[in-house]
Amino acid sequence: MQDALQRIIATLANKNEELQNFIETLNHTLGRVQVNSTQVVSDLEEEFDTLYSILDEMKESMTNTIKQDTVRKSHELQNQLTQSTSALESAEELLEFANNAVTMAPAFRLTLKPKATDNMTHLMVDFSQERPLLQGLKFLPVPRAPEIVLGDCLVIDNEVTVAWRMPAEDSKIDHYILEYRKTSHEGLPRVKDEQCWEVVDDVKSTEHTLQGLRFDTKFMNFRVRACNRAAAGDYSDPVTLETRAFNFGFDSTSSHLNLKVEDRSVEWDPQGGKGVDSKVKGKENKGRSGTPSPKRTSVTRSPAPRGARDRFTGESYTVLGDTSMESGQHYWEVKPQKDCKSYSVGLAYRNLGKFEQLGKTNTSWCIHVNNWLQNSFAAKHNNKAKNLDVAAPDSIGVYCDFDRGQLSFYNAENKQLLHTFKVKFTQPVVPAFMVWCGGLTLSTGLQIPSAVRSLQKTENGLGGSNSSISQQDPAVACDICLYDKLPSVDSSLMP
Repeated sequence: MQDALQRIIATLANKNEELQNFIETLNHTLGRVQVNSTQVVSDLEEEFDTLYSILDEMKESMTNTIKQDTVRKSHELQNQLTQSTSALESAEELLEFANNAVTMAPAFRLTLKPKATDNMTHLMVDFSQERPLLQGLKFLPVPRAPEIVLGDCLVIDNEVTVAWRMPAEDSKIDHYILEYRKTSHEGLPRVKDEQCWEVVDDVKSTEHTLQGLRFDTKFMNFRVRACNRAAAGDYSDPVTLETRAFNFGFDSTSSHLNLKVEDRSVEWDPQGGKGVDSKVKGKENKGRSGTPSPKRTSVTRSPAPRGARDRFTGESYTVLGDTSMESGQHYWEVKPQKDCKSYSVGLAYRNLGKFEQLGKTNTSWCIHVNNWLQNSFAAKHNNKAKNLDVAAPDSIGVYCDFDRGQLSFYNAENKQLLHTFKVKFTQPVVPAFMVWCGGLTLSTGLQIPSAVRSLQKTENGLGGSNSSISQQDPAVACDICLYDKLPSVDSSLMP
């Protein structure tokens, strides 16, 4: 009864928050309507003022043309009138002296047709074609809100494809504006978070793919609006797409002092821990074999978010991830520096001893790359190793299916399967890394690539990888790599 009451209270609280958000949305929309209507009226007045100005300029130009033509024609007619009057006077004089042999040639040579007419209609304004256009001026309708088609949206390979449609055909649409935001909230976006929207403008089709994303939140909100040459329409109803991915960083509280850990990278630092007091260093760094090793500093560290642990020490140049996996499927990638001498990438239980090395215990699994003296590339677990008959890639993809007990390594570039461990995990695991004389760069927030998913389905259908080092079968034949064949080098120089 109490649980049911608590669920009802939680539901009411959520509904109350939704109503508050809805009221904020209504108030926000009301304010925008008032602002937009005022802006539209202002734009309309500006457009008509511009039209009036153009018509006034046309009127003034035409009026000046008429006046100039009037002056020109009046001048020409006045000159012609003067000449005609003079000729008439000459003709009258000739009539009086008709008996005189005076020639009438000047009078007969005059043209009796006016050089200019009184017709001014050809200078009148003719708006016969423009009048229907002016009378046909109308508001360009605001586009309707598009509808995002959730079934056509796709989230795969760190890309999100969003598709939408118009509720009715609109030939006036010029482009679309797509907006998105990352969120950890599954519900509708909130007005107070509106400034977080990212904008993709000038989308010409009803589909758009966002590429190169880092999925560092559980969800993403999307909305879209249509635009014509005059206005932008309302936003579509927002939709939420799930964008889960495995995000983690390095657990600096576990890092060996000779490793320099930053946001997404770890690098070998031979000067790490040099300033530690020698007495403290001698006590704390004495390993199981009695070999002195670099020790932790006396600086106070902030507590780890998932429980503190002692730093790795001795020759275990290791750092763990700060996030455990206890179910589900996960994927991340690691890229070594080109001159890195030795590194390992894999998984481990969090209780891995601070002197223990990856792959040399039954609580850790890894692939190890050695570029020192002789190159080797091997899968390692429980102090057994299997040499891999491929070249070490420039970037390694790590896939963990906790529930199926599967750990696979891939060439991150072409998704070639490198090795698979079949494990029955008995407790949560964390990503684990070893690096010596070089560095690693970590890429998280990645979805499981579709190529990896396909390979996993095929591999599971065939019953797993034949090249696995099985935790349950200690009799599996394994080659011991150079790493384990040179104990003198291993104990002094190599991690």
